[in-house]
Amino acid sequence: MAATALIGAAAVVTAAAPQATSFLPDGYLNLIDVVLPAPIPQEPRGVADREIFKLTRALKGTARWNLAVSDVPSDPASLMRGFACATRIDMTLANAPKTAALLEKASRDAGRQVNALKGFYKKKRPFMLDSGETCEPQTDELSISYDYPSGHAAKGWIWALVLAEVLDDRAGPILARGRVYGESRVVCGVHNMSAIDAGRMVAASTMAVIHTEPPYKDAVVAARAELAALRRAGMPPPAQSCAVEEAVVNQPIFR
Repeated sequence: MAATALIGAAAVVTAAAPQATSFLPDGYLNLIDVVLPAPIPQEPRGVADREIFKLTRALKGTARWNLAVSDVPSDPASLMRGFACATRIDMTLANAPKTAALLEKASRDAGRQVNALKGFYKKKRPFMLDSGETCEPQTDELSISYDYPSGHAAKGWIWALVLAEVLDDRAGPILARGRVYGESRVVCGVHNMSAIDAGRMVAASTMAVIHTEPPYKDAVVAARAELAALRRAGMPPPAQSCAVEEAVVNQPIFR
């Protein structure tokens, strides 16, 4: 009876154990020597940042500005809508929970790296150096969250890299949408271009390590089956709205 009780207790403990919320343990990866240091305003990257910020203020009122506004939310449901046209699948948290879980676990790993670098460099956002309108309010909370690297760019690129692997026949449009998601922060005026580049470096570097983890490979297989089922069910987003988005995606934000 004692043995039976112990087995039962062990089963309860196992069942109650929380699922991992990321693929890598906290502290497993450090990208301080991988990502370029944040630029200062006087160096070439800093000068380019300020010029790009000024140039892109002219985008207010355009279709590209509107897309940047829609790209402000970074929650899973919003990102699934954002990548719907690129994937040709109307993904939701309800119909693609395994895909959402995969993407968010990878995002958390990149997010830890972003937060560590932001806290190290404490670089001011562009609207704090040069005046200009932004597509979201210039609040104190936004100002103290720092510019470098961009968390939005890192998350968008992580999602793009993972979805391109899961849906490799749509890799081109998916990666283009991931690039544009990061660039939306430049259009919005809340991040410098150097911060977008650094965010993508964080995402790519983090994914290189995540790829070595067996749970990631298993999660990709599950997500691929899930999205294949949605494709067979015929759940594409509206073709007309996707055509409008694709035209905007193909436009450079500056020359």
